Amino acid sequence: MEVRFITQIQVPANPNHRFSRPPLVPPRYIRASSSTSQEPKSYRGPKPSKNLVADFVSRNDDSVRSLPIYVGGASLLAVLFNRAVSGIAPVADASSSQSRADLLALGLAVTNLLTGLVWLSIRPKSITPVEPEGLDCNVLESHLPPSLVSELLWAWESLKAATCCKSLVIVYNGICLVQIGMAAESPEDSNKAVIVNTDKLMEGSVYQGVMKSKAQSYLANLSLYPGRSELPFLPANTQAVILQPLGDKGLAVIGGNTVRGFTSSDQAWISSIGEKLDATLGRCFINSAEISQEKDQ
Repeated sequence: MEVRFITQIQVPANPNHRFSRPPLVPPRYIRASSSTSQEPKSYRGPKPSKNLVADFVSRNDDSVRSLPIYVGGASLLAVLFNRAVSGIAPVADASSSQSRADLLALGLAVTNLLTGLVWLSIRPKSITPVEPEGLDCNVLESHLPPSLVSELLWAWESLKAATCCKSLVIVYNGICLVQIGMAAESPEDSNKAVIVNTDKLMEGSVYQGVMKSKAQSYLANLSLYPGRSELPFLPANTQAVILQPLGDKGLAVIGGNTVRGFTSSDQAWISSIGEKLDATLGRCFINSAEISQEKDQ
């Protein structure tokens, strides 16, 4: 039996085209080395610009504030010395150009002196975090599913790690789901924390205002707001509070230990967390309502 091997050869469309061998490319050898033996590479991207004047002022704040006093005092002495040495009469003469120049220089020197005194007397108030006065509280609703409990604890840990949050209270559907962090001491027993009274909280103007506006409310300096009395469960020295609505049925009360401690990015991030919690809580409560209806039937 004869076996034939047929070899297919592709003929180019142009018969005059000559076949050329591909150029020989020498093999590339890659030397493997551990990451520890590699030299660190320098950063070649854009480098942050430095403001030399601002850095100098921040490092020498007291000297810069008193600088106008030295300049004004030296200018005043220079004008008086020039007046005494030049032989001009000590009485100012309006017709003399030298007298007019000296009066102008004296005015500028006095202005520098007053500016230095104002700079030394007016200083920005430093904002420092405070230690909350209260008890460590960890109260969770007992009938919550484990998945919801883990998400609530995740929200608390995230807020505590990334912001100045020291207290968290979440009220949803008329139930206090979680009260965690620092809480105020009970006036009856100093060893017990003040538990959230949901009925009283929901009847207050703070809760009603937030639920009506459906927008986040930021109390940057809590001591200046009259609604402070509606949040008795927070520590007495709570500095700032964010009231984040959770849809139409809930509210998250976030207490911080620093005046104006929540930045704009913190507020936006808290809004995103509120939307996520609202979606999770909505599904959980809908499922629980359906289960209870099936049991009743």
